[in-house]
Amino acid sequence: MRVEVDLDKCTGHGICESIADDVFEVQDDGTVLIHDNEQPETDRDRMQQAVTQCPAAALRIID
Repeated sequence: MRVEVDLDKCTGHGICESIADDVFEVQDDGTVLIHDNEQPETDRDRMQQAVTQCPAAALRIID
């Protein structure tokens, strides 16, 4: 499973970082850095929560 961020949509709210700070990091300029795009299937629920709660709909999961 791969997690991606659309930097054109990302507004840097940081909700994803609060859900999974080992995966997402909000940079000083407000954009999100994903530390490891490839995530194990066992982490799907947490990644789905980050995608669902993103107010800018900037995150997505690709199987």
